[in-house]
Amino acid sequence: MDDRPRMLAGLRRGLIEFLYFGFKNARSCLFVFSFMAIVLLMPRAGLFGIPRYDLLLLVALGIQFWMVYAKLETWDELKAVCLFHMVGFALEAFKVSGSIQSWSYPDFAYTKLFGVPLFAGFMYASVGSYIVQAWRMFDLRIRHHPPYWMAATIALLIYANFFTHHYIGDYRWYLAACALGLYSRTVVIYRPLDRDRQMPLMLGFVLIGFFIWLAENIGTFWGMWRYPNQLGAWSIVHISKWSSWSLLVIMTFTIVASLKHIKSKIHIAEA
Repeated sequence: MDDRPRMLAGLRRGLIEFLYFGFKNARSCLFVFSFMAIVLLMPRAGLFGIPRYDLLLLVALGIQFWMVYAKLETWDELKAVCLFHMVGFALEAFKVSGSIQSWSYPDFAYTKLFGVPLFAGFMYASVGSYIVQAWRMFDLRIRHHPPYWMAATIALLIYANFFTHHYIGDYRWYLAACALGLYSRTVVIYRPLDRDRQMPLMLGFVLIGFFIWLAENIGTFWGMWRYPNQLGAWSIVHISKWSSWSLLVIMTFTIVASLKHIKSKIHIAEA
């Protein structure tokens, strides 16, 4: 977090800034990495007679409260993570319901509700955790943010489409086109080391969505949950899920921007 000016130039500056960019991203993924490590190391049968889904819930709660205790996460950030957990759990409960069955959690757990183990909400919360941490680590600022009512409307429609596409058609590409138009001028300014850099915000959404898609492949490979086409033998998660996760990142970003009260740092586009 030391952003004092450095006497660096050329290739050396580029390499050191890239290194710090990686460090800060890794620090922002502290909850994600910790939780995924436990997911990969946890035996499918659980430990000490406790099912693995229940243990994962306990571990996720422990990591969250440890981060707050160690001042690696603020109470406001924890509140945001809890909100993402609830939003994610509601979506999970719908997706695994008997009439939908988009995927399933095959193992037994005492902490299952509506067929969803309670730890599952933390997989969505981890996306929010990364964004709120990265916002602080990189001193993020947003230039040419669209009017908030428009951003909130798109975020709500994206979330609704995850439910309604089972009944009235999938409009994700229409929503993606609207989001692209809405954020076409939006730039995120970040500081990997001692100088501000910038990139299109939409590119950030797509890149984060890609890495979540990779993590989803790891989760299904380890049998944490299964899509219908993976019940007989594991296969790669369909590439279309990348677009779904990118849209979810847009929704998550909108929530974070509101909860962190950063409107004063955002330039609202003039009519």
